[in-house]
Amino acid sequence: MSQYHELPELLSEEDRNFVRALSSLKEEIEAVDWYHQRVALCEDEELREIMKHNAIEEMEHACMTLEWLRRNMYGWEENMRTYLFTEGSILEIEEGGSSEEEPSSGDLGIGEL
Repeated sequence: MSQYHELPELLSEEDRNFVRALSSLKEEIEAVDWYHQRVALCEDEELREIMKHNAIEEMEHACMTLEWLRRNMYGWEENMRTYLFTEGSILEIEEGGSSEEEPSSGDLGIGEL
């Protein structure tokens, strides 16, 4: 099955790189899930520790790919800065709750109309 939803020859090299990165990210996250499930059920302590190590390696790969996406694909940096390494309710951040600064003096932050 193709990783493309559109004709790849119509996509720029940059767009094909985005597809490559996003596909790799999905694969790394899936590998973390597989290792996690195996670790959860493994009764052999040494094998369990090896698989934990492997899961952490996959997390490293996923984070490296996320960083590449942040640097190269529009939208990633803004969302990472909004949601990652925050405290409190993630939903409040998304809904514009107390985790974000409020516009001053009734200004909605959209400038002059």
